[in-house]
Amino acid sequence: MARAESAVGEAGPGGGGTTAAVRASGSGKAYGSGGRVPECALSAGPYQREVEAHLGLVVDGLQSPTDCEAIRAYQVKHEIEPAEGYAGLYTYRVVVWERALAEGDAIEGCPDKGGMVVCVDKNRQILWVEKAGKVVLRPVPARTGMPGYGTRTGWFQIFRREEDFWSDLYGGPMPFAQFFSGGQALHGSYRPIFEDPGSYGCVNLRYEDAQALWNGVGLGDEVYVWGQRTGG
Repeated sequence: MARAESAVGEAGPGGGGTTAAVRASGSGKAYGSGGRVPECALSAGPYQREVEAHLGLVVDGLQSPTDCEAIRAYQVKHEIEPAEGYAGLYTYRVVVWERALAEGDAIEGCPDKGGMVVCVDKNRQILWVEKAGKVVLRPVPARTGMPGYGTRTGWFQIFRREEDFWSDLYGGPMPFAQFFSGGQALHGSYRPIFEDPGSYGCVNLRYEDAQALWNGVGLGDEVYVWGQRTGG
């Protein structure tokens, strides 16, 4: 039976909610609730073959102790919780992002209009920036709207920027907020970027990625959003 790697709530647009998992100081190990190290998952996940191939493991779709340890290490590196070696959706999102990174300027999906374009791919849950068809900000992981709060698709322009925005509607911070469609903005999040649920319509980014985007684009730059998010 497929399951997500973790189940946590979202407290506002920046995803400032806390997770049940905590990290042991200096250990680099992901711990579940109660401070226990999660046991290694015995079952194969829905993305077992994709994760095996990406990590250079034997691609057979079956979970083995070697698979589990390799996947656990990958999950710890990317802050997927609990790090139990299960090849679920959150882990697969990291794989998809790293594949996109490897594509370089050959990455597809964002039309070339000759100027600066922020490209938001909801299918892969990634964002990158192109200028005249050349990638100027490499793909970074993104989190778009959850069911019922979908991030709008199409062409937009950044019309408002606030570096330290606070959302009164959701009671949370939206650092490096760049609004492109009504109340929907590109902004930083303090919640692990690969997990569910999705946002309330904004495009969430890791704090450092939102800062890099803030420094790289400005008012009037275009935003192109397409696709559909998988998951919650």
